[in-house]
Amino acid sequence: MTKDGVEKPVATSVLSPQEADVARLIQGDIPLTGRPFQRIAETIGLTEAEVLSLAGGLRERGIIRKFAAIVRHQKVGYNHNVMVLWAISHERAEAAGKAFSSFEEVTHCYERTPPFAGRYNLFTMVHFRNEADEVLLGEMAAAAGVSDFRVLRSVEEFKKNSMEYF
Repeated sequence: MTKDGVEKPVATSVLSPQEADVARLIQGDIPLTGRPFQRIAETIGLTEAEVLSLAGGLRERGIIRKFAAIVRHQKVGYNHNVMVLWAISHERAEAAGKAFSSFEEVTHCYERTPPFAGRYNLFTMVHFRNEADEVLLGEMAAAAGVSDFRVLRSVEEFKKNSMEYF
């Protein structure tokens, strides 16, 4: 970080051939299997532990910032999607987040700082098969002890792609 508080870009270093192989294979879709990193390891002649260690090293060095899944919810029959913004105290946010995350329809749950509109600090992405399923939001609110929430409905699906560097 610089003196004025601006984050400096991570100094790029040359990747080893093994690091480059791992980065190339995890930048896109990973195999849909119980042990995707083992499958990746087999592809490049490493062990699963070596792949995980190399990926972890890239993350520690700031070369990989995050690793995340993109849910293609339409392919599994979820066609109605809402982002729910919950107003809850910071002290209760973790417990509420755990309650929300226990619902299988929730694919994302995170705390936002600063809160949206000054009060909505916990966000959940919820997927339903149809609009009538939204009655579940009342059950979610009761489970977390929250009454103040806003529902934002998805009206358009945008293209979802992973970044490709190789």
